[in-house]
Amino acid sequence: MSTINSEPRMASLLEWLGTCSPSLGLDPTSLAPASSDASFRRYFRIEAAQGTLVVMDAPPPKEDCRPFVDVAHRLAAVGLNVPTILAQDLVQGFLLLTDLGPTTYYDSIQAGLTDASLQAMYRDALAALVQMQAADATGLPIYDTVRLKDELGLFIEWYVSVHCKVSLAPAALEGLNQVFDLLVTRNAAQPRVLVHRDFHSPNLMRCERPEHGANPGILDFQDAVSGPITYDLASLVMDARTTWEEPQQLDWAIRYWELARKNGLPVPADFADFHQDYEWMGLQRNLRILGVFARLNHRDGKAAYLAHIPRVNQYVRQVAGRYLAFKPLLRILDELDQVQTKVGYTF
Repeated sequence: MSTINSEPRMASLLEWLGTCSPSLGLDPTSLAPASSDASFRRYFRIEAAQGTLVVMDAPPPKEDCRPFVDVAHRLAAVGLNVPTILAQDLVQGFLLLTDLGPTTYYDSIQAGLTDASLQAMYRDALAALVQMQAADATGLPIYDTVRLKDELGLFIEWYVSVHCKVSLAPAALEGLNQVFDLLVTRNAAQPRVLVHRDFHSPNLMRCERPEHGANPGILDFQDAVSGPITYDLASLVMDARTTWEEPQQLDWAIRYWELARKNGLPVPADFADFHQDYEWMGLQRNLRILGVFARLNHRDGKAAYLAHIPRVNQYVRQVAGRYLAFKPLLRILDELDQVQTKVGYTF
């Protein structure tokens, strides 16, 4: 506690916790770091009368708690297990939340699971995804053609230019932009639903105790948008933190598609069409992630994200190698991979 208390922002946080309802029984001396993420948000656990609670610290102007509060209400309204907001100070950027437990899907996978436990866990996640896509997306930012195309620029700016130190020839750049236009046009044409944007193992809590609610608990949804229906499935089955081989990806994709059709979601009637939809969406997402992870390392000093680049690169190649339209991209990937080998990158 002494180390935490020495930070300038913590004085404001502790003062705010002191204004929360006495009925909560908060113990400020128990405040301890819980986790952080790729943004400026931090999380702490604190002991309370009814058990452990979580404090979110989202410092303005770099962060804004209001989207988290908004989306939390939308997801709770369709019966999903998200943190309940017990107290809030949107001006200072503080939230007091119920605790969904200490164990993410990622933690469980790393610790080792039987296949039966893994499959049960992911069937719960697929059911929650279908449930989430029934939530109200009115008023959320639109994941439209412009935004999708802009995000692909991260691949060129941070992965190609900064990370790989390659300047693409004009012809190669033109070919890549044609690939991007093709991807964006198809992906933006998909039916729109509420999209979490990071619906994968680090943001899904494995809830096994009654006080933590139904499995899975869902976190980190503040960047939700109204966008392509296959986006979150692609996040889940092409997880940037956990390698899933293609047969497993396909199994979960089929299960989702069957469940989505049963619940009246607007997915194609032919699985072959749906399969292409989610693969192309996954390709777009993973190209963006290569750029994001490179930026997190080179701009923000978060080198741990480099360890995931080979996995994401393989997901990109999996799809790019299947369709003739992506040959220009595949040629560029081959060039970039040779550059990385020459300069001695190891992940």
